[in-house]
Amino acid sequence: MTMEITNKTFLVITTTLLIQYSLALLHPIDFLALQSIKKSLQDMPGSTFFSSWDFTSDPCNFPGVFCAGQRVVTLNLGDPRAGTPGLSGRLDPDIGKLKNLVEFTLVPGRVMGAIPATLSELKNLRFIGISRNFISGEIPATLGELTGLRTLDLSYNQLTGNVPWAVGNLPALTNVVICHNRLSGSIPAFVSQILTRLDLKHNNLSGSIPPGFLPSSLQYLSLSWNRFSGPVDVLLSQLNRLNYLDLSLNRFTGPIPGSVFSFPISNLQLERNMFSGPVQPFNEVVIQTVDLSHNMLYGEVSPLFSSVQNLYLNNNRFTGSVPTALVDRLLAGEVELLYLQHNFLTAVPINPTAAIPMSSLLCLQYNCMVPPVQTSCPVEAGTQKTRPASQCMQWKG
Repeated sequence: MTMEITNKTFLVITTTLLIQYSLALLHPIDFLALQSIKKSLQDMPGSTFFSSWDFTSDPCNFPGVFCAGQRVVTLNLGDPRAGTPGLSGRLDPDIGKLKNLVEFTLVPGRVMGAIPATLSELKNLRFIGISRNFISGEIPATLGELTGLRTLDLSYNQLTGNVPWAVGNLPALTNVVICHNRLSGSIPAFVSQILTRLDLKHNNLSGSIPPGFLPSSLQYLSLSWNRFSGPVDVLLSQLNRLNYLDLSLNRFTGPIPGSVFSFPISNLQLERNMFSGPVQPFNEVVIQTVDLSHNMLYGEVSPLFSSVQNLYLNNNRFTGSVPTALVDRLLAGEVELLYLQHNFLTAVPINPTAAIPMSSLLCLQYNCMVPPVQTSCPVEAGTQKTRPASQCMQWKG
């Protein structure tokens, strides 16, 4: 009787272990795909990421590999700790065989070659993060088939071509970060109504951005260092949830809508474009830094800018007198930087004997007046203190 119980117990334990073992076995397609991925990549000197990828053991226990059941659902290639060397090599197309993959990331390193078009076969993908490597070629238009994709980060690579229109049509995108590449051409309309971050800075993108191309859900928009053109006043008026806006170093034209200065942002960067017209905020501007320099803005400087801590209005066509409220806050040390050089201003209500606080920077040179106080200006302002009288007489604003 005792022997019979012992045998039954042994049978139950053995069966349980076999079931657990069979459940732990990775699907053979995923197993082979991971082998191919490892063969195409290598640890850079100082990295030991692949040292424990021993295929005589369970791959679901490998660093960066997470499984659900018998399938890989997350693949994070490389040691994510800051400062750790990354990987080199290429991304193997067999990654497209990990059919249940939800998240794929690659740490910064020296991985080269193209983005595998087979990524488009991973219909469950929600997150793609392939940044700070040497990935080249074009963004596969077939990524537009990943209708559940939420984050696409391909930043700091060497990608060329355009941003595929199919990518703009992805309905679930929340984050698109493709900055610091070599992309060109116009951008697509982004249809996702939950898109909150769009970062395309430092590319060679061009063309206009019509109203309706960007959803009102955006909270972060950076398009700097491109060649975008055309007006954006209607577009910006629709993006009233922005908490970060950088359109600098482009060729945008037309007026700056007054509503922009009421956005809940701390830094407004619109410098080095071709914006024109008067600047008329609706209310007192409480943005910490406002940079409108190097445009073609004109009219008088609004006193509603007096609460801005760092105000760059230089290299425009502003006329008239600087608002007293702005000067008073500067002298009180509440304005840290006020750059007004290279305009057509005719007066500044400041006593020549007034002491500019050491914590504040003021530049007034090259206007239609003799600066009442001598201050240190940036080198690019030049050495000429006053604009030639002939320019002041001829320019009518």
